[in-house]
Amino acid sequence: MGGGISSFWAGIDWSEHLNDVAVVDRTGAVVATARVEESPAGVRQVLQLLSGLRASHQHSRKAVPIAIETRHGLLVAALRQAGQPVVVISPTTVARYRGRANPGNSKKSDAQDAELLANILRTDAHLHRPLPANSGPAEALAVLTRAQLRSVYTRQHHVFQLRSQLRNVHPAALTAWAHLPGGILRGEARAVLALAPTSGHAARLTKRQIYNALATGGRTRLLDDHATRLRDLFRAPTLRQAVDIESALGQYVLTLLGLVNESVRAVNELTEQAIALFDQHPHASVYRSFPGVGGLTGARLLGEIGDDPTRFASAKGLRAYAGANPFTWASGTSRSVLHRRIAANKRLAAFGHHWAFSTLTRSPGCRAHYDRRRQQGERHTAALRNLYGRLLSCLYHCLQHGVDYQEEVAWPTPSTE
Repeated sequence: MGGGISSFWAGIDWSEHLNDVAVVDRTGAVVATARVEESPAGVRQVLQLLSGLRASHQHSRKAVPIAIETRHGLLVAALRQAGQPVVVISPTTVARYRGRANPGNSKKSDAQDAELLANILRTDAHLHRPLPANSGPAEALAVLTRAQLRSVYTRQHHVFQLRSQLRNVHPAALTAWAHLPGGILRGEARAVLALAPTSGHAARLTKRQIYNALATGGRTRLLDDHATRLRDLFRAPTLRQAVDIESALGQYVLTLLGLVNESVRAVNELTEQAIALFDQHPHASVYRSFPGVGGLTGARLLGEIGDDPTRFASAKGLRAYAGANPFTWASGTSRSVLHRRIAANKRLAAFGHHWAFSTLTRSPGCRAHYDRRRQQGERHTAALRNLYGRLLSCLYHCLQHGVDYQEEVAWPTPSTE
């Protein structure tokens, strides 16, 4: 790690205010401690502490790895910017080590936890990897794509709330666009709902008002036909709330509609920013050469995989990180082969399912591989997971050698001899 073989290991027990720091040597003895703030002065104090561990020109603070229980926060960011190797150890893992170190002691203190984190690295550094040395653009892309995904979840949450209220006050709106992609999330649907959030409002709309709202919402084809269809649908007899209650629910629908519109705007903006940043990355052409990889899928893959060339020693490591490499569970006489559910990047695993599925209509080789796995008795999800693993192996090879994906190389024609 860092600038050479380590003789010291550090641990930081972080908090919102003060952070305890402990450094241990090869024997496990504590050789330095400190309590620092999450501030420029606090970071300088940590770096000075590590630099002063040994008065020798051969000693480098960058050879001292730091264990901490979070990968987020300004303190971690500042240490990484200073070139300090940071190893993230989950709180669950630390709790298990705490029980091993002090079986009969249930007490917890920040100073002891900092020492424990340092000793975890001292004894089991080979089991814990430092945070990858990704470039700034790759780290920024991960931030954008994760924010975009959270915005998608937020948008869907608001859509569910809107649907629930429309069922009580404007049921015709739920069927008006149900046959079209997106349903009430479509721009034209949101424009019409802004004019008529209730059945009473919708029944009073004229064909011209509906026509104009559809045009404002982005519809360009068959405007007259859709305006006529919606007018007739909205004027059909339906159950209604009492006037006062309908009016109040209509105000609530408009509020929810505003939240949906804002979340749609956030998703679109983050998507555009992520794709623009992705296209500027030198690896973008390699990702886009793969079947089924567009701007957003490529941005998500690059954001989660990163661009540290030493992060994965082999394609198997990348597949395991992405949840596409099976593992064997053996105990006594029982033995089973399972897929990774916990020890994997869940975002990559989810992206992989959609990516592999999209290649079935874009790559003859991917389709043939999927069909072959299905014929061998695998279920749909297992066959897609296996295909995803093959695609990741191809991606690893292409990134390592700086070449684009080639269908005939990835899926060579079997020899007939």
